Amino acid sequence: MSDLICVGAVAGSFGVRGEIRIKSFCTIPEEIFDYSPLSSEDGSQSYTLTLSRAIKNGFSARISGVETKEDADAIKGLRLFIERARMPKLPDDEYYHTDLIGLEVYDTGGALLGTVKAVLNHGASDLLELQGPGLKTTVLLPFTLAAVPTVDLDQGRIIADPPEGLF
Repeated sequence: MSDLICVGAVAGSFGVRGEIRIKSFCTIPEEIFDYSPLSSEDGSQSYTLTLSRAIKNGFSARISGVETKEDADAIKGLRLFIERARMPKLPDDEYYHTDLIGLEVYDTGGALLGTVKAVLNHGASDLLELQGPGLKTTVLLPFTLAAVPTVDLDQGRIIADPPEGLF
């Protein structure tokens, strides 16, 4: 597990006065501003964010060190991180997506099904995108208690009881 968690990204400039567009990856999108200052992926740069207003698909904000539209355009795609220790503690049955990605998934009989490539949510519930050597394409496993009865972060594995015909 990484010590840094990605909580947002710079989507480009907003206007001509150095404001940026921010995409928040937080459950409550506005909370990204509560975590300021944020850092770059390698932790070498620190950025202070100030919310200007909510806009379509994100927020307009000011970020330290950016004064012009050209400065804002130059940092488009910058991913913003915080230290894991600053993240709130979760209940036992909730997980950060970053903790699930890369875990091996086994069926209830102990056979390896694949590895979690991504965690997707298209509205109804989360889906685990699995990839593996025995799979021609990725498989989407519902991330429900019925299909995934056990997540063992300490052992780095997930035990799944996939729906009939999924594999």
